[in-house]
Amino acid sequence: MDWQFLIDGFTEGLQQMTWLEGFAVILGIASVYFSMRVNILVYPTGIISTLIYVWICLQYKLYADMGINAYYFSMSIYGWYVWTHPKEGKEELPVTWLKPSGWAVSIAIFAASYVILAHVLANFTDSDVPYWDSFTTASAFVGMWLMAKKKVENWIFWILTDLVAVPLYFYKGLILTSFQYLFFTVLAIMGLIAWIKSANRNSFELEGHK
Repeated sequence: MDWQFLIDGFTEGLQQMTWLEGFAVILGIASVYFSMRVNILVYPTGIISTLIYVWICLQYKLYADMGINAYYFSMSIYGWYVWTHPKEGKEELPVTWLKPSGWAVSIAIFAASYVILAHVLANFTDSDVPYWDSFTTASAFVGMWLMAKKKVENWIFWILTDLVAVPLYFYKGLILTSFQYLFFTVLAIMGLIAWIKSANRNSFELEGHK
């Protein structure tokens, strides 16, 4: 691996970074950290970060990512409500696993979103990365929905999103944002491990009350 190339890219990213992108990066990292910790602050930090990225993605012709950030905004409001209004008799919404039916719905949403977005971007916009952009958007679409429901599997879709977003943003010249997604990948793996433990603990406690 050419480490000097990466160092130069990171340095260039810092030099080209606007204060707006830097602010969005900081809040984005904070949001993922709070999500990993199952902390409600995931939503206010995420809301501000996503609104900023709507504007940034518009400037760089990442139209699908612009749309997904607008979706993040609305789902953050929904998730904030769901997390703070658990079912009667519960202090908070527990972290749980998807059932087979949930997996089927998630995969169907991902596939349909990808096909529709790829078609629209390839044929009706001037995007030069329609398939990459569509993939990150479709996987993030499902990840955000599952996170609002506190499903462990949301992290799997976030990991997929981050792994593809790293080269996508690097290619588009958003070097610092690319490094941010590399860091997100590490946090997402840590989040997956933490939520697995939480879900298993919740299952154990539920079994203990039967």
